[in-house]
Formats: sequence, C-alpha cells, structure tokens
Amino acid sequence: MDIKTASALRRLRLVSAPEAVSFLLLLVCSVLKRTTDFNAVPVMGMVHGILFILYLIFWADAWNRAKWGLKTAALYFVLSVLPTGGFFAERKLKREAESALIASRARNEGIVNA
Repeated sequence: MDIKTASALRRLRLVSAPEAVSFLLLLVCSVLKRTTDFNAVPVMGMVHGILFILYLIFWADAWNRAKWGLKTAALYFVLSVLPTGGFFAERKLKREAESALIASRARNEGIVNA
C-alpha cells in the first residue's frame, strides 16, 4: 500500500467516529427538541452535515485509491448512514491499516514474497 492510499484510509478512519458521534447527538437533540424547550438541532444538524460530507468525500477518495470492490465500498457507505456505523467503520479501517502495515514490514524484511 502506497502512502497516498494509506493517507486516504486514515482520513476516512479519523472522520468516521466523530461523524457517528454527531449523528447520535443529533438524534438526542431531536428528541430533546420535541420533549423540552431545548433546541440544538440547527447547530448539531450543521455539525453533522459537515462531518457527513467530509466522510463522503474521504470515502470516495479511499474507494478510488484503495481500489475497493463494489461490496466493500457499499459497506462503508451503508455504515455512514447508520447511527453507530461510523464506529464499526473506524474499527474495520484500523484493522485493515494494521494488516497492511504488518504485510509491508514482512515484505521489507524478506519474510514473504507478496
């Protein structure tokens, strides 16, 4: 994996958890808006919207650079629209990065010829 691919995956991973948190906070704010006088939906909506757009931009970049198949790309997209999906995406991307790093080190040390 080259540095640009690794960077694209890292950006996607770093934005996925905050995007999931903002989605959950937006849901909480929506409930609070309907049950109390507290209305933070406009602010949380904008924060979540910005993070979601960043996620989509980074997702498209990672899909392009990592040469994911349609199934993998669709999985990461579906995870972006689920309330807690960003946490699962972050964890899966972290595991992929660790596996790529281990494989890269093994190739550099001559352990494998992959």
